[in-house]
Formats: sequence, C-alpha cells, structure tokens
Amino acid sequence: MNVSDLFDQRSDDPDELSDGAGDARNRTDGSDRPRSPLAVRMRPRSLDDVVGQQHLLGSGSPLRALAAGAGQSGPAGPTSVILWGPPGTGKTTLAHVIARGPGRKFVELSAITSGVKDVRRVMEDALTARDLHRMTTVLFLDEIHRFNKAQQDALLPGVENGWVVLVAATTENPSFSVVAPLLSRSLMLTLQPLTSTDIEALLIKAVEDERGLAGRVSVTETAMDHLVRLASGDARRGLTALEAAAGIALSEHVGDDATPDPVPVELVHAEQALDAAAVRYDRAGDQHYDVASAFIKSIRGSDVDASLHYLARMLEAGEDPRFIARRVVISASEDIGMADPTALQTAVAAAQAVQLIGMPEARIVLAEAVVHLATAPKSNAAYMGLNAAIADIRAGKGTMIPTHLRDAHYPGSKQLGHGKGYKYAHDEPHGVANQQYAPDDLVGRDYYKPTEFGAEREVGARLEKLRRIIRGG
Repeated sequence: MNVSDLFDQRSDDPDELSDGAGDARNRTDGSDRPRSPLAVRMRPRSLDDVVGQQHLLGSGSPLRALAAGAGQSGPAGPTSVILWGPPGTGKTTLAHVIARGPGRKFVELSAITSGVKDVRRVMEDALTARDLHRMTTVLFLDEIHRFNKAQQDALLPGVENGWVVLVAATTENPSFSVVAPLLSRSLMLTLQPLTSTDIEALLIKAVEDERGLAGRVSVTETAMDHLVRLASGDARRGLTALEAAAGIALSEHVGDDATPDPVPVELVHAEQALDAAAVRYDRAGDQHYDVASAFIKSIRGSDVDASLHYLARMLEAGEDPRFIARRVVISASEDIGMADPTALQTAVAAAQAVQLIGMPEARIVLAEAVVHLATAPKSNAAYMGLNAAIADIRAGKGTMIPTHLRDAHYPGSKQLGHGKGYKYAHDEPHGVANQQYAPDDLVGRDYYKPTEFGAEREVGARLEKLRRIIRGG
C-alpha cells in the first residue's frame, strides 16, 4: 500500500484542486496533487511561506523583486539567478515561487538528461511565448554544474535577451563550475543549510496542514528530535522521513476499530523510517574540499577529537582513504615538521599501510596517524623557511655561487679556481667548517627559525652553535 493511501483521499479533479488562479501555472510544482510526496505537497507558494534563507528574503531583496514580476512588461530584477547550496535548502522551491509571478510559465530541465538541442528548443519556445502570448518563461535548470561549456553557452542568448528568466541550481561553487559569461550575467545567491529550528517548524506545519498530514498523526517529542537531527538541515529529507514514519504508525492501525485520533508517531517509527544521518559530502564538490580543510585545520589546531570527527565524516561519505592518507603526510611536514620528526614517519607508514590493506581496516591505521599528528607539538618553521628562500629567489636575490663550492671535477675547472680553498667539513673540529656557503648577497640570512616546541627546542640550540662556527661568530 502506498503511504499516501493511508491518509484521507482527496479528489484528483484538477478543477477541485484550483486555488482560484485557474491556470496550469499554479499547479506545475505538484503541490496541489494529493498523491504527490509530502515534500512536494508542502512546497511553499510564496516567499513568505519559505522556511529559512531569511538573508535572501528581506523586503526589497532581488528575489522578492524577481518573484513579484512587473506585469506584462517582463520580470523585475535580475533575469538570471544562480542558487548555490546543499540539497534540501529550497533551490527548486524558489524556482517554483518565481514561476508563480504574473504572466509566467515554468519549464524545467535537468543537466543530467538535457543537451544543447533541448536548451535551444526551450529558448525558441520561450521567444514564441513572449512575442505571441506575452508570457515569460521561467527556466529552472537543475545541477547546472553538470553542463559543459557548450551547453552553458547555449543559455547565453536567452539570458542576455530576456527570453527566459533562468533559475539555475547547483551544489557546487559556481565560480568553478559555471562559465564566466553566464556567471557575469547572473545574480549568485548562496543558500544555507536549514537550522534545527527551521526543520522542526516545517515538520510541525506538515503534520497540521491540510496539504500535508492534516492532523491525522501527532509526533512525540523524542520522535521529532530524531527526525530533525537526522534531516541534517535538508528539508526534503526531513519531510520524506516524517511521511514514512507516519505511514508506519498508521499502518499499525489499519482495520483497528480503536484507532487513536490522532495516531501517535513514536521514536520507534522515526527510527524505522530513517536509520542513518545524511552525510553532507560530495566527493566532486565543495563539501569534499570544505571537510578536508576542516580536517587539516583541526590537526593543526591540536584538536584530536575534531580531527577524528572529520576523519569519520570523510570515511562514512566514501572518501578515498588514499586521499586522506596523502593529506596526513602533507600535514606531518607542513604543520608538525621538526617539532616531532617521527610524525612524518608515522604518516608515510600509514599511507603505505592504507595501500596495502585497504578498507575497512585502513580506517584504524588512519586513526592512529591522525591521533599522533593532532597530539604532536607543532612547527611550520621548515615550511616557512623554504617559502622565505623562494621569495628571495623570485625577488632576484642570490648572486653567483662561491667559487670554492663549485664543481671541480671536470677538465679545466681547476684553471677557473673551482674548489680552491674549500674546507672539507669532516676534517674540521666538530665536523663543521668555518666558511661561506651562501651567495654573497645572502650571507647571514636566516631562513629556518626553530620554535621552542617539542624536539625543535633542541634543534634550535644546536643550530645556534652551528651558525656561530660556520659564520665565524
């Protein structure tokens, strides 16, 4: 039995579903169809109904101007909007709300299944609708980051000439996935994950609203907490889980003469409906880089618990453990360095072990390496020393190599004075020679500046003596 069959049946007659507008435009999103999923039925019909994203919905905002339209003269505000945000934050919803403006029709394309021909056909139809019927086409393009350059270029004439109001959605940073000409003609709006308060308010509304569950069920506090937590800021996921949990609760009372009104949705129903939290992670998109960045910064900050959290987050999302191992090796040199030279040994050994044994056991190896790095003393002195040396080279510093250091093994080198006066360090007291190694303009330039942390404290003391002998101090 379909979940929707467990709720009160409503007429499928389109005339009975009309909200008074009397045209297909107001029913294109399926929110008026009783058999549609709960997430579709609860889709807002105006910007005032939208949950969250208040930073984009203030009075006079571009979105409000675009949604309001400007009568028969065309849309107000920008003619192209790129909505960037994680799944379930309202990108599709906003497109449908914009399409409800006066004199508009809604057309949807998916970047997964549509090609250049599809785009051109929509543009031709939009031009005809504008010129013959005074209708503005709102083109919703889902996952625009999957469009290649040619496909995105095909959108430009329609956007530039106002044939369509383009509302493009993407979960990836448009700066990297959308071509520059289209990006420059668009308003980019960033949507944020919904807060727990937003999700709870949405679920409560869905329980009570006639378009939703119409009060047929009630949700206990523990069940609501579970649904909100596992929604992870995704409205669609939360509503889908609520509908499934309600269906399970109602199915237990089918044919029961003593069915409670409303039927309670308990924690056990919520757990059966959704047993794992959504991991916000896209291995090809921004979540990949954001989580990896937080992982490295947590190791650098010596927060071992946060480091393990992000490690688990990557592993649970299916990240390649070899990628994680490479980041760990880099961190060992960049952030720990000589403060604990054994950190690099651990990281390299972990990377080799990951290659050798694979998942799931590789997670244990990575955990050990992460704990070592996060709890180790930190120093970026070697890394910063190299950066300083590179900066001097790029600035043109570093004159001729001292003659006594040059290669003296090829014929004729002796006549050029190569190697003359060179002091063999092993013949000197303490194995260190007093002589010039750096080019003339860099004598006395200190690149490596040891910290006082971990093993580098001892390195610093030794380095001071070495420099004194070498430079004749």
